[in-house]
Amino acid sequence: MTLVARDIMTPSIKSVPQHWTMQRFARFLSENEISGSPVADEDGHLIGIATLKDIADFHLNNVSGDHDKRLTDEEAREARRLRAFIFEEMLKMPVEVRDIMTPIIFSVDEDAPIKSVAETMMNEHLHRIFVKKNGVVSGIITTYDLLKIIVNDK
Repeated sequence: MTLVARDIMTPSIKSVPQHWTMQRFARFLSENEISGSPVADEDGHLIGIATLKDIADFHLNNVSGDHDKRLTDEEAREARRLRAFIFEEMLKMPVEVRDIMTPIIFSVDEDAPIKSVAETMMNEHLHRIFVKKNGVVSGIITTYDLLKIIVNDK
C-alpha cells in the first residue's frame, strides 16, 4: 500500500487570527509546543503562515546590525545603545502576526503520494505543508510527520 497525504496528516490545525500581536503569537506557540501556525483572516480563511523563524527574523532585521569594523569603541557602544533603545521602543509597538507572516499557502491534495509531498517540501524548503480536500484545508503535514515514517519503516 502506498501512503498518501491523508494517511499521515494531522487533521486538527491550530490557526491564529491575523490581528494577534507578535507577543501573543509567541506565547501561543510556546503554550502549544509548536513552531508555527497558519494565519486566518476575520472570516476564518487561511491567508498565510507564521513561525518562530518569522519572529526571530523580525527582531534581527529591526534590531541588530552588522558591527562596522571601522567604528571606534565609543561609536560601537553608542550604536549598541541605539539598537537597545530601538528594540525597547519596538516592544511598545503592536506588531501583528499579519506583519511577520508569509502570505503564501503551500498545499497538496489528500490523495498526493507521500513521495510527492516530501519532494514539494524539499523543493520549497518547507517545514510544514497544508493538505486539502476539494480545495478546503483538511490537515497539515510537518517534517516531523515524515520523519515518523522513516523511523517506523522496518
